[in-house]
Amino acid sequence: MEHTTVITERITTRARCADGTGRLANLFFSDDAHDLARAKAICRRCVLAEGCLAGALERAEHYGVWGGVLIMEGVIVEDRPRRGRPPREPRAELVVDEVPLPPHLVA
Repeated sequence: MEHTTVITERITTRARCADGTGRLANLFFSDDAHDLARAKAICRRCVLAEGCLAGALERAEHYGVWGGVLIMEGVIVEDRPRRGRPPREPRAELVVDEVPLPPHLVA
């Protein structure tokens, strides 16, 4: 029932990541920390973020940024693990401005 609500919301309201061409998909499924931070920035201002995350968890999405959080191996994680030894001190979360969207897509 809840999934139907998310679909209805998407019909009446366009997600900020939906440009109709899939050009932004590389940000949401990237290995690069800056791309992932940009994807999260796009989600941060989207009215559908909560429903998007709920839908991704319901579908058991395996990987990507959904609703402003990173999912890896089906689990929400704070940040993508980097190669090499873990840091002694926790790294600060990388926060960047969102990638500019074409004017015709701005809500």
